[in-house]
Amino acid sequence: MDFETIEFRQDANGIATLAFNRPDRLNSFNEQMHREVREALSSLQQNGARVLLLTANGRGFCAGQDLSDRNVAPSDDAPDLGYSIETFYNPLIRTLSALPMPVICAVNGVAAGAGANIALACDLVIAARSASFTQAFAKIGLVPDSGGTWQLPRLVGMARAKGLAMLADKLSAEQAEQWGLIWRCVDDSALMDTANQLAEHLAVQPTQGLALIKQALNASAANSLDEQLDLERDLQRQAGRTEDYKEGVSAFMEKRTPAFKGR
Repeated sequence: MDFETIEFRQDANGIATLAFNRPDRLNSFNEQMHREVREALSSLQQNGARVLLLTANGRGFCAGQDLSDRNVAPSDDAPDLGYSIETFYNPLIRTLSALPMPVICAVNGVAAGAGANIALACDLVIAARSASFTQAFAKIGLVPDSGGTWQLPRLVGMARAKGLAMLADKLSAEQAEQWGLIWRCVDDSALMDTANQLAEHLAVQPTQGLALIKQALNASAANSLDEQLDLERDLQRQAGRTEDYKEGVSAFMEKRTPAFKGR
């Protein structure tokens, strides 16, 4: 597939890498970029991907929406911002959350607005030490979208979520790690090596089992304890019927390294 606003590749080991590629605009989203990201993500499962690594080119990860793509002049009619959220951002967040594979995000620079919340929609977020996260919406009179108002209270608590959303302060990668907003903060020079090593590790793990773990954890925020116990029972039943479970038990009993196939 030929793209202009992203780079996308998938190797023979099942690692798919998607990099935002509008560095001159800090990888902010326009409609073309949304459509190209959607097309790339739709190809993952049919091509046998077992892990997705999301990152970006240039000095920024993603500055959110490219405001020049929907410039609002004082004389213009008020735009329907809900349209772009419903058409583009919400489907993207739902897709990342529902992908039946681990999604790693390597944040190489500023992640602002929707860019920050797209990163937080991923399963394991690694950030370069120079990176930062900003809920920039309040600066222009908007509400955090792309799942921001759902993710922030669950990750850092309501007090910090309100501070981040209402003050729009920049949060360093180191502070984000300390607050539990992200998985790890690493030196800039180690970012991609760390992310790629993690992708290589996950690509040889029992993919269906990891997908079920992701499903269970995502559901836990809305479930009661009884509902979650029932879900764990049902998902464990599915996991116990996979070939990877049989391989894992056999390898343990035979004291050898398992060869998981993602089935």
